[in-house]
Amino acid sequence: MHADIHLQLHQLHAAELHRAAATAARRIPGPALRVQLGWRLVELGLRLATPAHRHPVTLAA
Repeated sequence: MHADIHLQLHQLHAAELHRAAATAARRIPGPALRVQLGWRLVELGLRLATPAHRHPVTLAA
């Protein structure tokens, strides 16, 4: 195989890999962001559900 053809094939393959990597990099944060937002909402819900002033509970003896 001639060096010029080999170099062209290598450049095409490298460009294809770069496009695939860029596409994959854009897709990865989507689910992670949804998961983080979901856990933040759970945390907020738990904060809203718990009383602001916790009084100590005394048990009758």
